[in-house]
Amino acid sequence: MYIEKIKSPADLKKLDIGALKIVADETRQAVLNRVSKHGGHVGPNLGFVEATVALHYVFDAPKDKLVFDVSHQSYPHKILTGRAAGFLGDLDDMNAISGYSSPAESPIYDNFEVGHTSTSISLATGLQKARDIKGSDENIIAVIGDGSLSGGEAFEGLDEASELGTGIIIVVNDNEMSIAENHGGIYKNLRALRQSNGQCKHNWFKAWGFEYHYLEEGNDIARLIQVFKKVKGTQRPTVVHIHTEKGHGFAPAVEDKETWHWSMPFNITDGSLLNQPTGESYDRLFSDWMLREMKRDKTLIAVTAGTPTAAGFTPAKRREAGAQHIDMGIAEEQAVAMISGMAKGGLHPVWTVYSTFIQRTYDQIAQDLCINSNPAVINVVGGGTASMNDITHICLFDIPMLCSIPNLIYLAPTTCEEYFAMLRWAIDQDRKPIAIRVPSNGVNHTAEPVDTEYSYTPQYKVARQGSLVAIIAAGSFYQKGENVAEILAAKGINATLINPRYLNAVDAETLDSLKAEHSLVVTLEDGCKDGGFGERIASYYGTSDMKVLVSGVKKDLYDRYNLRQLLADNRLLDEQIVDDILATIADPDGNPIEIVP
Repeated sequence: MYIEKIKSPADLKKLDIGALKIVADETRQAVLNRVSKHGGHVGPNLGFVEATVALHYVFDAPKDKLVFDVSHQSYPHKILTGRAAGFLGDLDDMNAISGYSSPAESPIYDNFEVGHTSTSISLATGLQKARDIKGSDENIIAVIGDGSLSGGEAFEGLDEASELGTGIIIVVNDNEMSIAENHGGIYKNLRALRQSNGQCKHNWFKAWGFEYHYLEEGNDIARLIQVFKKVKGTQRPTVVHIHTEKGHGFAPAVEDKETWHWSMPFNITDGSLLNQPTGESYDRLFSDWMLREMKRDKTLIAVTAGTPTAAGFTPAKRREAGAQHIDMGIAEEQAVAMISGMAKGGLHPVWTVYSTFIQRTYDQIAQDLCINSNPAVINVVGGGTASMNDITHICLFDIPMLCSIPNLIYLAPTTCEEYFAMLRWAIDQDRKPIAIRVPSNGVNHTAEPVDTEYSYTPQYKVARQGSLVAIIAAGSFYQKGENVAEILAAKGINATLINPRYLNAVDAETLDSLKAEHSLVVTLEDGCKDGGFGERIASYYGTSDMKVLVSGVKKDLYDRYNLRQLLADNRLLDEQIVDDILATIADPDGNPIEIVP
């Protein structure tokens, strides 16, 4: 195989066009080998194979700088920069390779850690400015998909690239798709450019001041080489717009582009998943519930931003919802401002967003939504330790972030029944914006009645009354709190167990009531404890005699962690929490205090 011998892009330059086509075929098969066994982004990578071969054939990396947007098309680049073993080897070899651009993995070929979208042009303008100041002559190439162009940062990057006025090459990989279908006015222009072979008069890029080149045959290596040679060394801001096929070379991914954007391991012969998901999931439960409610309430609107299936809104369910579902593409900031406007206009929007992506919206939530007190609902999914674990996608920071914003109520349900009760109340109330942290530890049910009404001031719920130790276990860690209470009970400690329900503020009355019969409060939260829920409780007790043991994940940048190891390192295993409780309530000499059954 050629790719086993290619250790750097320089090796490509020794090959003729026939050999380069073989390299492309081998690269595509290597991508399929990895994603079929390991999982990963399928369609975007398959569609960008030929363009990657051509880029590395024409340009001179690492001198010339390639910046990939969101990294969904970076697998071929990794194969051609000495990392083919991560695609051809065993699972250990594959696990050693990140699914995203990573300087920690390859400091000379990967210029940035990139996992969130619409960033490549802005990052590249920084390299552009650095080159211009230093007086060097490297090419700066930003790769961005058409879906990523809907994000506001992409607009800002294009604006700055045009303003700088010096050489930068922006490769727009137009496969007519985001994760799902594209949404937004820019795509009307991209369509017109494709239909006119780049000749239509209303060219958005030219209007912005870019030199423009269009290539319809974006999966043709020879044509790609021609256009890249033409722009190499340009002294002007330049857009190369290439039309590619998402999933190219793998029929299932071509036929169902949305499903095959990313996949768990699958049978490469027929595309069937090796491990079909079973049981209930909140995405399906939520979308089914919303569709039922939409039939009686035409003001109820399901909102997504480029990831409709995070809310369970498959293509079929989107069609069923009709105008009562809106996806604005990869534009989370727009989503927040829009749901604020919809709520102001008398609608009842529910925006579903992954914990990692809500990080992009701090200002809009604070300014556009919360200052205006518009009663929109934010459905936060995937928050916590058991979610995505790549360094760019860790989902540990939504609690510190959202709970720092005034006038936002952040609810943490512990069961399916409690979640839908909170959702119903949040939609029906008309005073404040409400965020709900959907449990990420599976769908847990309760036979106990749950409250249907909630307050604008926190009201914790005491689930089990005890003494000495009080466990306040929030959201996805509530079941962990139950486990800890059971272990303590076996050791003769009847702990109080509290479901706080509210993450954004403390219930002073409940906390004060614990002082009489308790000496230790233990907080459990499924996320970053720095600036989080538990620290707020510890601060409340301040100089009182109450001890507080705050349990959560230490603030850090974790990458592709093993869940059990992460919990163990942060002393979040049930037995570790119990050990820490027993050590904390020991007397000054380290002897356990007398426990009265």
